[in-house]
Amino acid sequence: MLSCVSFGGQSVSRIVCASPLIAGRRPPIASALKLNSAQIQPERQTQSALHSTHRSNFPVATEMEPPIEQQQSGNSSLGGGFLAKKPYEPPSWASHLNPIPSHVFSLGHVHALCQYISFIYRWNLPNLPRNTQVWLKRDDLSGMQLSGNKVRKLEFLLADAVAQGSDCIITIGGIQSNHCRATAVAAKYLNLDCYLILRTSKVLVDKDPGLTGNLLVERLVGAHIDLVSKEEYAKVGSLSLTSLLKEKLLREGRRPYVIPVGGSNSLGTWGYIEAVREIEHQVQVVNSKERFDDIVVACGSGGTIAGLAIGSWLSNLKAKVHAFSVCDDPDYFYEYVQGLLDGLQAGVRSRDIIDIQNAKGLGYAMNTSEELKFITVVAEATGVVLDPVYSGKAAYAMVKDMVEYPSKWEGRKILFIHTGGLLGLFDKTDQLLPSVGSWRKMEIHESIPRKDGSGKMF
Repeated sequence: MLSCVSFGGQSVSRIVCASPLIAGRRPPIASALKLNSAQIQPERQTQSALHSTHRSNFPVATEMEPPIEQQQSGNSSLGGGFLAKKPYEPPSWASHLNPIPSHVFSLGHVHALCQYISFIYRWNLPNLPRNTQVWLKRDDLSGMQLSGNKVRKLEFLLADAVAQGSDCIITIGGIQSNHCRATAVAAKYLNLDCYLILRTSKVLVDKDPGLTGNLLVERLVGAHIDLVSKEEYAKVGSLSLTSLLKEKLLREGRRPYVIPVGGSNSLGTWGYIEAVREIEHQVQVVNSKERFDDIVVACGSGGTIAGLAIGSWLSNLKAKVHAFSVCDDPDYFYEYVQGLLDGLQAGVRSRDIIDIQNAKGLGYAMNTSEELKFITVVAEATGVVLDPVYSGKAAYAMVKDMVEYPSKWEGRKILFIHTGGLLGLFDKTDQLLPSVGSWRKMEIHESIPRKDGSGKMF
């Protein structure tokens, strides 16, 4: 349970509730988070939710002018917030990077200043090392259809697509890709068609992919889906596959814009450079003396960790960035992130500003029973639902590392970034069923009066 302070402009609201602390030894990883009522101490703690709608580089809401340019569809939102296309000005500490985006869309849930800002609050994971704090940044709450870290990248990528006069978007990913779902929705918001190349197993590549999880949203918004087997994907590669589809659409008279896997190119990296500015300001608003020692996040394509790492290194945040890779391996991501940094002329080595560890487990989007049990235990203990592909694996690996090497984390203040992916859980229902909450038929004694029509069924 949490005690939160929300900062909105000049007003402050407070909700205070109990915060259980679990004492005792560190048990094995999955059971380490189980809440035992006999262990809960009666103390109450007050934590802050670092959520501010004031940004130093944006004007006050009441003085805001209408956006200079609305998105190409002509649709506008009242107040010029959601779907507004605005000129982009980078943080001063990132102004030397090149190239700098010219414009950015507002695609996530926006607040008074036409800017998406996600909450930060204390995450009371039990049985942490001594004097260790874990705080949670809820990038998963950017909106159900667009939720997650993909929104931040798409705000820059789709602004570029519109600037180039594109009429459709091509992107690629796994069969339950959060990025592909977010891209399909965001493209439709902007009156752009979306073409998705989705990787699946060779036994399913000739069959209807169904309507589970992200696929349901993608197909509801009219995305065009091309299926490719994992084997073909591995041999041909994502760049060649998207190029093939682009050439086909060009022959048909379309103007396609290609977004890479996960939206992770140098332009998309700006999404999390901007997120660092947001974190930095959120901390300053609550307490200028507060500092995060570490930032922990999942890594699936590299753009998020590249932006966080270069942003933290250049800004005053100076937190050590730890990435837990859910596919490929750390060496691959060090090299890929280096390419993104070089594309921004950052002048720094990826290995000097980020620590990448392997959390792939059985493989991308594949889970052990222990990982899924961890997700259910965290949800029961804290109310936070992690996805099984990204943040679930990263949090599992982080806590496992804390259990095995407590001295490494003792006394540190850690910011964990929840990058979203809730819809991916719908593809794991059969595996999750044994570990979720129980149910029963309600017993109603025969002595209870009964009368037809007593209960309204609306």
